Amino acid sequence: MNFYDSERMTDLLKPHGYQLDDNEDDADLIVLNTCHIREKAVEKTYSELGRIRDKINLRKENTGKKSIVAVAGCVAQAQGKEIMKRSPWVDIVVGPQSYQNLPELIAKVDPIKKNVNINIDFPTIPKFDHLDTNINERGASAFLTIQEGCDKFCTFCVVPFTRGSEYSRPIISIIDEANKLIDVGVKEITLLGQNVNAWNAPGPDKTIWGLGRLIEELAKINKLEFIRYTTSHPLDMDIELIKAHRDIDKLMPYLHLPIQSGSNKILKKMNRKHTAKQYLEIIEKVRDYKPNIAISGDFIVGFPGETEDDHQATLQLIEQANYAQAYSFKYSKRPGTSGSVFSNQIDENIKNSRLHEVQELLRSQQISFNETTVNSTIKVLVLKKGKKNNQYLGRSPFNQSVFFNSKNKNLIGSTVDLHITEAFQNSVAGEIINDY
Repeated sequence: MNFYDSERMTDLLKPHGYQLDDNEDDADLIVLNTCHIREKAVEKTYSELGRIRDKINLRKENTGKKSIVAVAGCVAQAQGKEIMKRSPWVDIVVGPQSYQNLPELIAKVDPIKKNVNINIDFPTIPKFDHLDTNINERGASAFLTIQEGCDKFCTFCVVPFTRGSEYSRPIISIIDEANKLIDVGVKEITLLGQNVNAWNAPGPDKTIWGLGRLIEELAKINKLEFIRYTTSHPLDMDIELIKAHRDIDKLMPYLHLPIQSGSNKILKKMNRKHTAKQYLEIIEKVRDYKPNIAISGDFIVGFPGETEDDHQATLQLIEQANYAQAYSFKYSKRPGTSGSVFSNQIDENIKNSRLHEVQELLRSQQISFNETTVNSTIKVLVLKKGKKNNQYLGRSPFNQSVFFNSKNKNLIGSTVDLHITEAFQNSVAGEIINDY
């Protein structure tokens, strides 16, 4: 979602005379778009701000020009005052629900008199109503945010405090942006939301549409070839969305469905509102409708009060779910969340040991899944060139990174048929069929 927000900020700034520059040493404006989901990301924000300070000081010494520095995103939302205390040379602090006001905030910056422009409001008029500017070039694949915020209040998660309550973008706004993306050459769209499958909105037929119905509508766009979505919550996995995986060819056979723990005790402490059994039943139903679908998940290791039995329950669930991919992290206390004040915080050494076990099991499953695709033929959207001569990179329908060789110089943005020849932990290799 931060990639999407960064792209939209670029779109907003272009009519005001700004353009992207790969060289920040000469940039008039530096926007640091931040994440608050884990402590490491927050620490990286302040480290990066220190590096940027040195860059802009050097530029001012050499040219006399002062770069404007803006901190955007969820750290800006959660720690606006702390940013100004620790980095008082920052000019703008703007939250993820207010970045549509970035051009206005930039205009208020006084290069002579030091002033700080802060906007971390949750506006009553959604920011998407202000994001009707033209879309710049995106490449073959693009993100499209359809839902933001969360009402689930998991005890480990800061999202409700940084992104606000659940908001579903209107259908007409989504379709309009999708068409604009297609007009600039996009062939694949990934629909985004903190709880993307919680999206719902009135349809043209006056009934309430869910994500499955929205995907069906998007699939009618002729030049849109691939549709993906992330991230889903088990409580919002309805039958309409599950059937969409069976019935809509443009919807890729991949589902990211986090659970966080295999222990019912820990799931309850996390306020997940479902059990491990209910989660596995959802996966079983999804596979009944789409047998070859790739399932991925999220796991938090070392949540407060997690015992060895709870850890073993997580390992058992991973065995039962049999993931194609998954993300796993040590629990990180986030200020303002219930979990941050829970007793029985887990020792870091125990967290490290348990995370290693979880990741080793997930790695073995990912390799096994990748190996099942060897000798198959798949359609791949070519995204960019690889590091080696004549090498291209793309993404499989199952969300695998794919690389292959071709002497054709103009394949980026094309859809090619690949025969998969090798499998690795994080990717597969293929040979292009009918290479001209």
